[in-house]
Amino acid sequence: MDTNKITIPLIGDIAPSFKAQTTQGEINFPEDYKGSWVVFFSHPADFTPVCTTEFLGFQDLLKEFEARNTKLLGYSVDGIHSHIEWLRNIKKNFGVDIEFPLAAGAHIANKYGMLHPNADTMLTVRAVFIISPGGVVATIMYYPLSNGRNVFEILRVIDSLQMSYNNQRATPANWPHNRIYKDRVIVPPATTVQAAKDVESKYIDAKDWYIATEENPNK
Repeated sequence: MDTNKITIPLIGDIAPSFKAQTTQGEINFPEDYKGSWVVFFSHPADFTPVCTTEFLGFQDLLKEFEARNTKLLGYSVDGIHSHIEWLRNIKKNFGVDIEFPLAAGAHIANKYGMLHPNADTMLTVRAVFIISPGGVVATIMYYPLSNGRNVFEILRVIDSLQMSYNNQRATPANWPHNRIYKDRVIVPPATTVQAAKDVESKYIDAKDWYIATEENPNK
């Protein structure tokens, strides 16, 4: 793998395409996932403790992701036979079937900027790409090799993204548990002088013309 040609897809980019063998058969990504949200995440290597806990964490919340029209796809540079044996080992040791696919293929790592040479030249960092139903990169997260991800936070980001995509509303920090606004959502800020004057009369909790909220439309 040529780590001198690292590229990282940016938010708003079409997700780089690839064909890969997975533990559930061959896929064409992201074409095979069009119409669904996708959490595509890499892990450093099979048979490692942090990665094992992450896979268990994702499996624990699989039904929650599915309820949000979201599919999971794992990846590392290890081969497909290693992947299969690792998932069998997880079943043996924890009694848990991993029901989402795990992709193999070294070519994928460079397409998604998952090899960071100053961290390790062979192991993929813990990257997370959330892909929209249209195959567009919506969110990017990177974690170092040593630190496991918060799967609940990834699920929260899916909820936040879907709020914005479906309702054209922004979400405040820690939403839906913001200290001030709770689960309320932020309306688009005024873009004219007159609209700015009208904000306080239209939105009772407006702190100023540029920040106002309304009830969560999903309630």
